[in-house]
Amino acid sequence: MNIIDAPENKLETLLRLAANEPAHRPEFCKLLLDSVVLVLGNIDEEESNRESEEGNEIAIESWEEADGGLTIPFFSSLDSLEASVEDDASYLEIPVRDLFEMTLGSKLVMNPHSEYGKEFFSDEIECLLATGSIEKSSQRIIETDTEVILGQPGEYPALLVDSLITLFSKHANIKAAYLALIHDKSQDDEPNFIIGLQGNGDLEMVIEEAGLVARDITEDEEIIDFIIIEEDDDISSYFINETKPFYEARWGSKMELYGEPGKA
Repeated sequence: MNIIDAPENKLETLLRLAANEPAHRPEFCKLLLDSVVLVLGNIDEEESNRESEEGNEIAIESWEEADGGLTIPFFSSLDSLEASVEDDASYLEIPVRDLFEMTLGSKLVMNPHSEYGKEFFSDEIECLLATGSIEKSSQRIIETDTEVILGQPGEYPALLVDSLITLFSKHANIKAAYLALIHDKSQDDEPNFIIGLQGNGDLEMVIEEAGLVARDITEDEEIIDFIIIEEDDDISSYFINETKPFYEARWGSKMELYGEPGKA
């Protein structure tokens, strides 16, 4: 059987892209939670230790790892399963949310033995089910009457900006994004980056995703602030009147999000 040329489905495409570009990881997590995947196993009333929502007991196969621990493999397509399993095997289709809920506390691995596999540890799975993301970003509030210093960075964070452009281009409600350095001496010893967003709709959701993308790119403990630009505060006024956006929606509409044209 030749599976080398098997086409990717969208979940596999996003998994491949997310492996190297954090901006694709929020979209991958969303699609994963809404997907149906394959697990090795069968319906077995006598030997099962798992139970589906419909009440049917199923036995899901676990694999032993080199350190003696167990992991549960699951697969994004039949081609991915056949690439990892040499012999004929029984398998079941199951929604990812159901799989994660049924196996809470276990380690799972998506598409093992493939070029782009993904391990999911128990704490990541719990966070995915609770928030839709593998990690949860933290939030702090900059009081409107706080005195801060704003300026432009001496060293431009090109990697961070490139990833945020890719992320914002996925969201039609983001119209523009700006970058600056902010220093709140009452809270921080050093200045940190702040990103200002213009748009409409649910910008808080985009900020949540952007915070997670920034965390994957920046060094540990580095702070990145995000703010929704409004016309009645000093920080927004600085962005609008003294800087130029690093992203505008008309640029993002020209980007190919999934690599090669037509490969979605």
